[in-house]
Amino acid sequence: MSIAAYVALGGNLGEPQRQVVDAMDALARLPSTRVLRRSRLYRTPPWGVLEQPPFVNAAVLLQTALEPHALLDALLAIEQRAGRVRAERNGPRTLDLDLLHMDGVQLADARLTLPHPRIGERAFVLLPLADLAPDLVLPGQGRVADLLAAADKRGCECLGEARLAE
Repeated sequence: MSIAAYVALGGNLGEPQRQVVDAMDALARLPSTRVLRRSRLYRTPPWGVLEQPPFVNAAVLLQTALEPHALLDALLAIEQRAGRVRAERNGPRTLDLDLLHMDGVQLADARLTLPHPRIGERAFVLLPLADLAPDLVLPGQGRVADLLAAADKRGCECLGEARLAE
């Protein structure tokens, strides 16, 4: 059985726009998975550790038959291939992929919580997610469009469609 899954993408080291677009392409190559929609790209200020370059963020809507933990493992493998080093929480990174939500799945264990518990706090997640599904209701958090309306969007800038600059 295939279900909808939402994945956030971001990075701020190396060539973040290229790395985010390449990661979207890598997601499309996962087994039993296809990318249904890609958000626009956004340049966003750092969050958490403020002394670092701005980020490029996006989101994708997948249709997948992968189970949540198998999808998480695939996301971590894509990050690793992109040179991700987990050195500092909320610090700079080449690529970050977060599984945000899977339709009909609520989960909380040592490895994964769905829906992602901090979606509503982060404009860098909500902006691209609203491109894909503004009316999506996240259990325990609310409707994406409403969460975005309440979020601090200062310093966020739309870069346009998810493709590489010419």
